[in-house]
Amino acid sequence: MTAVPTVHRRRLFAPLARIVGGDKLVTASLVLLALLIVAAVFAPLIAPHDPDAVDLSATLSGSTPEHLLGADQSGRDVLSRLIFGARTGLLGPLVVVIVSTLLGMLIGVTAAWHGGVVDSVLSRAMELIFSFPALLLAIILVAVFGVGLTAPVIAMSVAYAPYVGRLARSVALQEKARPYIQAYKVQGWSGWVICLKHLLPNIAPLILAQSAINFGYALMDLAALSFLGFGVQPPTADWGAMINEGAPSLLLGAMLPVLAPGVAIVITVVAFSIVGESIADRVARREQ
Repeated sequence: MTAVPTVHRRRLFAPLARIVGGDKLVTASLVLLALLIVAAVFAPLIAPHDPDAVDLSATLSGSTPEHLLGADQSGRDVLSRLIFGARTGLLGPLVVVIVSTLLGMLIGVTAAWHGGVVDSVLSRAMELIFSFPALLLAIILVAVFGVGLTAPVIAMSVAYAPYVGRLARSVALQEKARPYIQAYKVQGWSGWVICLKHLLPNIAPLILAQSAINFGYALMDLAALSFLGFGVQPPTADWGAMINEGAPSLLLGAMLPVLAPGVAIVITVVAFSIVGESIADRVARREQ
């Protein structure tokens, strides 16, 4: 087998190296997130049990060789449900981040580029969306479309778009004032070509940082909705729903059905926040 040249390996991992920058905490966060993604993708191969398999003899059992994280009130393996729960736990926020980032960048860059009335209208629209709490908007859409993952994802996508939009508008205004933008205008380039080929690539790292942070918050909000019964419905494995289902078990002294998904949510949110802050810090240092 031909070895990959060292120079090529360095180029391949250069973006990752810039994010990590020798920071052990960021490295640990990236490794954790990579493991979560692998677990979500290969859940059927990794999980020791069927997440919906009931074993009444193991109901609310603690950690055992058969059930490493114990079993819930229905005798289902907590570890298996935790692994499968990573699928809904990561998929929902991923869709929210993709949609809100694209929508926010479109609104923010359009407002910054055109200015005037267009900027005022789009800015007021973003402020209007800000006035509605994301969870309240999600509950309203659930009342219209019914429980499940679709309505909360739509609501969160709309609610998170202004966070990206305001940031995109701010950095796009700064970028628009740079000499190279004026040079392209003089050459007769259209505004959308300049934005797509030059402006957007220059503001993308900062938008990526905000999106990484938004991912963690979206995960937490969607888990909260599932906990309240508005999101993913049982028996589908989901971290928020697992906490809801396991809450009565706390009165019986069984901590793992609630503790395991709760810790998974906290660690994942913190990991995404660390990665996002790391990207933002490096972008800020580069621009100084």
